[in-house]
Amino acid sequence: QVQLVESGGDLVQPGVSLRLSCAASGFTFSDYAMSWYRQAPGTERELVAVISRYGGSTNYADSVKGRFTISRDNAKSTVYLQMNSLKPEDTAVYFCNAKRVSGRPPGNYWGQGTQVTVSS
Repeated sequence: QVQLVESGGDLVQPGVSLRLSCAASGFTFSDYAMSWYRQAPGTERELVAVISRYGGSTNYADSVKGRFTISRDNAKSTVYLQMNSLKPEDTAVYFCNAKRVSGRPPGNYWGQGTQVTVSS
């Protein structure tokens, strides 16, 4: 059974840091590119960051470049999102996504989300 379980969301003040984790199970983690998305109330889900199978390539939304860092530990089947210098506009539910990029059949999985609220 495929599972993606996010954790680490919290209510924090502007300027602080937070680290999100997404623990995966039920599939071959290294066959999948991993991403973080977020969705604020009344908006569409947007891509925040993506990391390749072995972590050699990453990409970020312009709004988080230089503040957020995505990483993964394939031995632990876990992907992380280090968020620094948080702003109120980072407030959203953050979702973990796994998309298969090697092998068959295709796979695309989502976690249940974790709430991040940035407010003074």
